[in-house]
Amino acid sequence: VRWMMYWIVFALFMATETFTDLFISWFPFYYEVKMAFVIWLLSPYTRGASLLYRRFVHPTLARKEKDIDTFLVQARERSYATVLRFGKRGLNLAATAAVQAATKSQGALAGRLRSFSMQDLRSLPEQS
Repeated sequence: VRWMMYWIVFALFMATETFTDLFISWFPFYYEVKMAFVIWLLSPYTRGASLLYRRFVHPTLARKEKDIDTFLVQARERSYATVLRFGKRGLNLAATAAVQAATKSQGALAGRLRSFSMQDLRSLPEQS
């Protein structure tokens, strides 16, 4: 549980740090303070990550739980529709490529496919 709290808080820190670095990285000792903050989060003596998680992250997640669940359901439905759409598009592209390859090969592909037709198989002499 302690590591879960650390990684959640650290992930939130890294996400916000990506944007804040652009604006406040010019402050003196910025990188030293950032390193001290990460050590404070990680330290088993200070338990900074669990403090921040219990005080800020968990109450926020508990308040927004229904909204998060609704978003996840909508994302699942949209992802299913997106997979179907891309699957259909991929199959259409594959079919178009196969037709173009057949027309460009001047009937060679059609001749090969014809050799596997049922009429050709029926014309084979039966063996006992």
